[in-house]
Amino acid sequence: MTLPTYAPGQRWISNTESELGLGIIVEYANRRITLSFPATGESRTYAENNAPISRVQYHQGEQVTSLKGDIITVTNVLENNGCLIYSGNDANGNHVILPELELDCCVHFNTPLERLLAGQVDNLRRFQLRQQTLNHYRRLQQSSVQGLIGPRVELLPHQLYIAHEVANRYAPRVLLADEVGLGKTIEAGLILHQQLISGRASRVLIVVPDSLVHQWLVEMLRRFNLHFTILNEQRCEDLQSSSTPNPFESAQLVLCSLSLLEENDNYLHNAANCEWDLLVVDEAHHLTWSETQVSTSYQKIEQLAQCAKGLLLLTATPEQLGIESHFARLRLIDPDRFYDLQRFRDGEAKYQQVNEVVQHLLTAAETGAAANESEYRQPLREYLGSENAENLLKTLQTADQNTIDTAVKQAVQALLDRHGTGRVLFRNTRSAVTGFPQRVLHRHPLTMPQVYRENLVGATLAQRLHPEQLLDNAWTELDPRMDWLVDWLKQQRSEKALLICASANTALNLEEHLRLRVGVRSALFHEHMSLLERDRAAAYFADDIDGAQVLVCSEIGSEGRNFQFAQHLMLFDLPINPDLLEQRIGRLDRIGQRHNVNIHVPYYQHSPQEALLRWYDEGVNAFERACPAGQTILERFSTPLQDCLTSDLNTEDAHKKLDALIQHTANFTDEILQTLQSGRDRLLELNSCNMERANEVVDSLIEEELRRELADYMEKVFDEYGVDHEYHSENAIVIRPSDHMHCHHFGQRRHGYGAQ
Repeated sequence: MTLPTYAPGQRWISNTESELGLGIIVEYANRRITLSFPATGESRTYAENNAPISRVQYHQGEQVTSLKGDIITVTNVLENNGCLIYSGNDANGNHVILPELELDCCVHFNTPLERLLAGQVDNLRRFQLRQQTLNHYRRLQQSSVQGLIGPRVELLPHQLYIAHEVANRYAPRVLLADEVGLGKTIEAGLILHQQLISGRASRVLIVVPDSLVHQWLVEMLRRFNLHFTILNEQRCEDLQSSSTPNPFESAQLVLCSLSLLEENDNYLHNAANCEWDLLVVDEAHHLTWSETQVSTSYQKIEQLAQCAKGLLLLTATPEQLGIESHFARLRLIDPDRFYDLQRFRDGEAKYQQVNEVVQHLLTAAETGAAANESEYRQPLREYLGSENAENLLKTLQTADQNTIDTAVKQAVQALLDRHGTGRVLFRNTRSAVTGFPQRVLHRHPLTMPQVYRENLVGATLAQRLHPEQLLDNAWTELDPRMDWLVDWLKQQRSEKALLICASANTALNLEEHLRLRVGVRSALFHEHMSLLERDRAAAYFADDIDGAQVLVCSEIGSEGRNFQFAQHLMLFDLPINPDLLEQRIGRLDRIGQRHNVNIHVPYYQHSPQEALLRWYDEGVNAFERACPAGQTILERFSTPLQDCLTSDLNTEDAHKKLDALIQHTANFTDEILQTLQSGRDRLLELNSCNMERANEVVDSLIEEELRRELADYMEKVFDEYGVDHEYHSENAIVIRPSDHMHCHHFGQRRHGYGAQ
């Protein structure tokens, strides 16, 4: 039977929009074909020479459905004026004549055989394109770095090792405690991205301090293409008023502030009643806990941690509030392992001995030195068990090098896991990660004005360190630090500077004076501003052309925000806590900083400010290097330090007492840093970044990025779908919709999230 090419009344189907159902030719003229699709109420007009449509023709033995819904088995097919007439029997055996015009318009071809028999066959190029798509998809699924491909991040080994190690676990529960500036947020984002892409997680809740909500939203979108929904009180009320009882069920990826859960038990109850595959909590050192008192924030997060499958806690200072709070955060992650504070203390006391055993095993594997010395035989038995220890020692004495290397790696991993914090704590230190700039301290001594000196008599320690608190808001006209600051900003107009002070009131006075009295382009950032106002201030400061020269921050500016594009940090005052000082410096001294970090400290001579500056610089050496033991040092010298800061520093006895304190602090600092390096920190370093494995991950990612197959494949896709594309720069092209596109939209993500 020979049919005319096109005729009104014929049934055709769109190859590119099969969801439209069966179409009917309503007009064929001037080399154009117009099809109506009754199932969707739409119509399409195609050019005859490249119409992406296929003729629908059923054959004897197939079943068809009529407009009335009757199912008919075809027994014969006739042709009349180019249209088909089907003859067959219905379900009751009755003979039925069915013109093709009366076929059900909602019919779909699902199986390859149905498509083939209906003549719905694509050309060879499209078949090859689909085959290449499946091959690329299979290769990515089988890749060892699946989920790590795509994010817009630098390929830093220590970050990628942690992400690869943690993300490949089911429901990971870990504490990410890298030192300030090493990229904990990036590590968390990589883990989230891999878990979502691999299907290990689908619902994620991120809880952060109020000031970091928008920063997390932007980072997750810009670097990982993860679209989080912010839930605040107004958003929750709107959702509940629109018949959504639980606002936390309105999205798969949710971001909220810790205060939302602290201030409203109903929202906490809603969040706890959802199933979360992963809970992420930033700035976890705010979750304070002791055996006698538990903070509200800790209680709220503990409730969420119990119902979430996976948990990521982020903090740069895991022991900032003491060993009790450090234990408490580990207790959130693994309450079965960390259930007794005293046992945890005892375990930490053994870290140095465990490290000595680990180092001995590593040396034995590298050099072939004897590993059965009596001083290590007994510790090996104690930590690994008698049988495992004897088998290991025997292997070291008799096996080949490959077997020895494998045995030592397994033993070291067992030691790290059983007798350290093992798989639940990752902490990279600056001493182990290279590439950081130098810190340069610039002291700016000033003469204290008489009005301050007179008011210091009987003043509190806080007032001695922040003498502007002794006067009203007119202090900016009397304080020599203001004159120094104005002179510096005028001389360095092309340099951006971050200025941090302790209180919001001081920041307000400073910024107002600089902006209104001096005419310096400045921005303000403090805790009483809304999130939107803070974001605008940070963006104004980041603008290279018309932005602010100086950003004036209260203490809240020392946490979370990153300003590594600047290289000058001005400390208008100094905090009493070394960890807080490190947080301040860490706003500039972090990965991505390409210049030396210049730390400017104006201070009054022979004052508590000078004493505290000397203690930090000469005792702790906190300006030139990061100090991971800041809280321990403060606890040890808190009382004598306060005595020095509250005494009359113009006397010779006070100077001697301060010099002695600085010397004792320097000796203690060196001792404790050496202890940490030979104990806990060394174990954490071994556990947190295996450089050999990390470099393998980096190499795999570089290999994926250099592949040309995917770029060639995408060019074929663009050509096939009628998408215009042109070269923009290396590793970048520009794509635009064209008039010849075969579909309405292009580029929809398969999984609904992720950058891969």
